Amino acid sequence: MFLENTVNHKEQFGWIEVICGSMFSGKTEELIRRLKRAQFARQKVEIFKPAIDIRYHDEMVVSHDANEIRSTPVESAAMIRILAQGCDVVGIDEGQFFDDEIVAVCNDLANSGIRVIVAGLDMDFKGNPFGPMPALMATAEYVTKVHAVCTRTGNLANYSFRKANNDSLVLLGETEEYEPLSRAAYFMAMRENQPEKQKDRENNQGRET
Repeated sequence: MFLENTVNHKEQFGWIEVICGSMFSGKTEELIRRLKRAQFARQKVEIFKPAIDIRYHDEMVVSHDANEIRSTPVESAAMIRILAQGCDVVGIDEGQFFDDEIVAVCNDLANSGIRVIVAGLDMDFKGNPFGPMPALMATAEYVTKVHAVCTRTGNLANYSFRKANNDSLVLLGETEEYEPLSRAAYFMAMRENQPEKQKDRENNQGRET
């Protein structure tokens, strides 16, 4: 018996695509490109982003080069499961900011026949895997890693160096707060930044006492 005779071709399954990389690498730009192509093909498309991301617009997903597409801000991943019913394609921007349920949500949507495209940072400013992105990358059928250009070496950049003196994991920002760096430039910048941060901590402790 041939294998094709055992496959149920009537069951339509979707898939998951992940677009990841550092700040300023073109993740959102690539997400918007894919979604607009789907819209041009007259597919039903819905785009979601975390409600905390209002850097450019409350309801638009906007890339750093001002390319944009209308989206729905949501407070949690569970809301996407409800709002995406009946869609052909679902886009999700800033995937790293969602709770861990985003992984189950994306899989449920894909299993129901929806093409799911997620864009997000794969590493935080400390160089650690960011939120649910590693699990999404492991689950996805397709993973595209995009790169910025290192502002100090001109090489490919895959690290997001935080220039602002703020240790919060979530800090929305632009070129004033972040800088895309290559591996070598990133670790050199981190070493140079340690004495300055230690001095700031000591000054803050002095003011508190």
